[in-house]
Amino acid sequence: MNATIATTTEIVLPGIVEPDGLQVQVRELPAPGEGQVVLRMDATGVSFAEQQMRLGKYFDQPPFPFVPGYDVVGTVVATGPGVDAGLKLHRFAAVTKVGGWASHLIVEAADLVPVPDGVDAAAAETVVVNGVTAWQMMYRTAKVKRGDTIVVLGANGGVGSTLVQLARHAGIKVIGTASKRHHDAVRELGAIPVDYRDPQLYSKIREIAPDGVDAVFDHVGGPALHDSWRLLRRGGALVNYGSAATKDEPGNAMLPVLKLFGQLMLWNLLPNGKRAGFYNFWAGKRFRPAAFRARLRDDLSAVLRLVGDGVLTPQIAARIPLSEAASALALAESRTVLGKVVIVPEP
Repeated sequence: MNATIATTTEIVLPGIVEPDGLQVQVRELPAPGEGQVVLRMDATGVSFAEQQMRLGKYFDQPPFPFVPGYDVVGTVVATGPGVDAGLKLHRFAAVTKVGGWASHLIVEAADLVPVPDGVDAAAAETVVVNGVTAWQMMYRTAKVKRGDTIVVLGANGGVGSTLVQLARHAGIKVIGTASKRHHDAVRELGAIPVDYRDPQLYSKIREIAPDGVDAVFDHVGGPALHDSWRLLRRGGALVNYGSAATKDEPGNAMLPVLKLFGQLMLWNLLPNGKRAGFYNFWAGKRFRPAAFRARLRDDLSAVLRLVGDGVLTPQIAARIPLSEAASALALAESRTVLGKVVIVPEP
């Protein structure tokens, strides 16, 4: 392998530590194997998953220590056996679950999705996991349509801001919760903002949509999930995709998730025409990997085209060098930002 890519700089999560407990390591990178490539990282980022992993709270996370980084946009600099050498020097996106916080990393070629020419790496990075999550929750899970009304909790976040834009583009009315300082930005994205700290939050939403809503996208979980469920009109769908309310609770990381699953299943049994479900990004990966990859490629390609066409405006909260990943994680966890904190190569 080319000597200029023989080493990689990685950010290691050694255990349950504060953000400043992240470690930097430099190691030799082995040559890519059959069906693999080496990506030079052009952009990665901080998602809610890494915040949960830092606390040991993410379902199915690897044992410590490991390199976080749920998704990555990068340039192929080396190819392994069985991979088209023509991929070299082209930019791709990939969902990795872990490993993205590195200057160079080895990725399966089958997981690569082309990034359109002219789309900035950081812009593409904001919509890899966030864009696919928003797209699949809207069209594959909730099956919303033009003329519907939806509620997006955390409309200023990475997934939330993408959901708002996708929905508005599709002719859907959006009510978005956010702190007051983000209301102008949320309004500019096309949603009706409501203060998530308001004790009368759900009453305010009902005032805006007195007949109920067609879908609620809820990443918070916890006791307020019942309020989200009660917002739905007949035929509506509650899509839960996280449990931010229980992120800092001590104890087994699986218990809040199991409680969520149980509650959602019970609601689905009620004869009121409503639906409730938990969105799992990785559904189908283990048993139907080819179908999973094809679906991911189709959906991410659709989202990236919307970025290239100017329909989706990626919300980049900050661009922070890889060596300062601790600051990037702390900023993302501060819940003060609009959009996604992006990690970029060293200047």
